Parts: sequence; structure tokens; C-alpha cells
Amino acid sequence: MIEQISGLPPGALGFRASGQVTAQDYERVLVPDVEAAFALNRKLRLLYHVGPDFTGFDPGAMWEDAMLGFRHFSGWDRVALVTDVPWLRVAALAMGFAVPAQFKLFNNIELDEATTWIGEAHSTDEEGNK
Repeated sequence: MIEQISGLPPGALGFRASGQVTAQDYERVLVPDVEAAFALNRKLRLLYHVGPDFTGFDPGAMWEDAMLGFRHFSGWDRVALVTDVPWLRVAALAMGFAVPAQFKLFNNIELDEATTWIGEAHSTDEEGNK
């Protein structure tokens, strides 16, 4: 399941993944919200929280995620991934260089820090990946 995280600053979207995430979750929640936000903004910031009750992605969900990223490849300003899922952290660290945005990885306990980082102005001495 995917649900939107509310209360983020303008130009930022947040989503929480829990349980088993399906392609239908992307089609019903994430894709329409992202497309609507891109209709109003040239650049977006994304906070994606994969919580402790997450059990996995269906193959269709992983495809939808990849396609959404490719459709808006240069439209991301900052991306924060918050998770303690080991395989997802490894994949994010391995592929983080390919994200055409500032990318930072956080642990679940650092969700508040990730939320703050998404809303901050860019810093020239940004530490990059965490």
C-alpha cells in the first residue's frame, strides 16, 4: 500500500510504502499525485518512506516506479529515501549516482531529519549521499 504524506512544503511530495506494494498502488496514488504536481512545478522534491511494516514490491510496482522516474528524469530536485530495508538500502546506494537530483538515504529513525532536508534550501557544501 502507498499513501501520501501530508504537511510537506510546496514543491515537495511524500509517500509512505507499507505492506505489499502493487502496480495498482502506483496507478491509484503515486502516479496521479506526481503527474499533477509536475503540471504545476518544473522541479519537485520527493520523500519516500518505506516503513518497518513493508513486506515487498510486486514486479509490476517496480516497473511503474522505474517508468515514473524515467518520464520525469530531469524533473527531480531532491530525493530522500527513508528505510531500514537492507536490500533497498544497498540498491539505493548502488544506484544513487544515477538519480539526476540531490539524493540522500535515511534510516527510519531519521524520518524527521529527512522531512527537514526535503524542505531546506540548497547548500553548496552539501554532504550528498548519507
